[in-house]
Amino acid sequence: MGLEPAEHARRPQLAISADRIFDGYRWHDDAVILVDRGVVRWIAPRDRSEDDWPTEVMPPGTVLAPGFIDLQVNGGGGILLNDEPTPDAMRAIARAHRRYGTTSCLPTLISDTRAKATAAIAAAKLLDGTDGILGLHLEGPFISRSRPGIHRDDCIRSATTDDLDWLGELSAVGSSMVTLAPECVPAGFVKTLAASGIRVSVGHSEADADTLRRAVDDGLSGVTHLFNAMPAMTARQPGIVGVALTDQRLTAGIIVDGIHVDPLVVRAAFAAKDRSNIALVSDAMPTVGTGQDHFELMGRRIELRNGRLVSENGTLAGAHLELASAVKNAVTLVGIPLDDALRAASLVPARFLGIEPDRGTLSAGARADIVALTAKLDVVATWIAGERAK
Repeated sequence: MGLEPAEHARRPQLAISADRIFDGYRWHDDAVILVDRGVVRWIAPRDRSEDDWPTEVMPPGTVLAPGFIDLQVNGGGGILLNDEPTPDAMRAIARAHRRYGTTSCLPTLISDTRAKATAAIAAAKLLDGTDGILGLHLEGPFISRSRPGIHRDDCIRSATTDDLDWLGELSAVGSSMVTLAPECVPAGFVKTLAASGIRVSVGHSEADADTLRRAVDDGLSGVTHLFNAMPAMTARQPGIVGVALTDQRLTAGIIVDGIHVDPLVVRAAFAAKDRSNIALVSDAMPTVGTGQDHFELMGRRIELRNGRLVSENGTLAGAHLELASAVKNAVTLVGIPLDDALRAASLVPARFLGIEPDRGTLSAGARADIVALTAKLDVVATWIAGERAK
């Protein structure tokens, strides 16, 4: 996932200094990050910067952190992936999120026709990890009809072993992911996908704890939008939530917009999970990065009402959210320490996808994907492989 030799040659040396730098693991105060041809060389105290390197001095109070990595991006910039499963659409969606500090993402296709899914796989394969597209996230169609969320019922189906043939093509598409309901796939399905390098996540499911634990033993490693589109945990039925909070083999994505999950519940999840196993996700829709207040989702009108994206019957339809706001919400609404919030938006998703230490950190040798935040956690600049994004 690193830079090609030709890309290295085009990218000059530079330095960026700031009051605080978080490298994904630890803080560096009054420091400078040195970037050599798109790759982090090191982080040093400001007074030990290389004098002959051009240095950009960030305003007082600025925090530098690894660029955000979003595992679940349905759309942005007025574009919905389900409408346009093409390389150009994926590039445009990634570009819309870049201004919010997201330097890499998984464009996400919700349950749709086989033709749409295979077109999305082909598009992501053509991009081959470029333009901030790490791979593809297929959310469905093998999910529970009892937990559809906004997914259309006529697009949801149970899997057969024959589906492994086309779905297995994802193994050649960077770092990709499938969300499914373990109770809706045949024996060996999860194990085959996971063995091929595809990340498998539980979501839109009614799996009981034993069913999920068996899937985890087979290689399932993620939980898609924890608490949403799954049964609540009870005293005698821990279900997906109970396993997610206690099994550290699972990385749980969570939507922190103050709407999908109550801030107190988010706080409880962060307290229960090891901090290396909970990731902020946007579940973003086309309204992000635009002034739109509605869009069409597979024939249904979705409206933005007081920050909520809802269908005509009031069903939540993704989120009007990007990761910069998710980080800010985690800190200001939930009370999560800033380093844990930044880690949940960068290092944790990188680790889940198997691309640490190349992404998600600012350690020596990592790709120089960087976000600069004000003291109020607003994005002021983003760098992609050492080049300032426009």
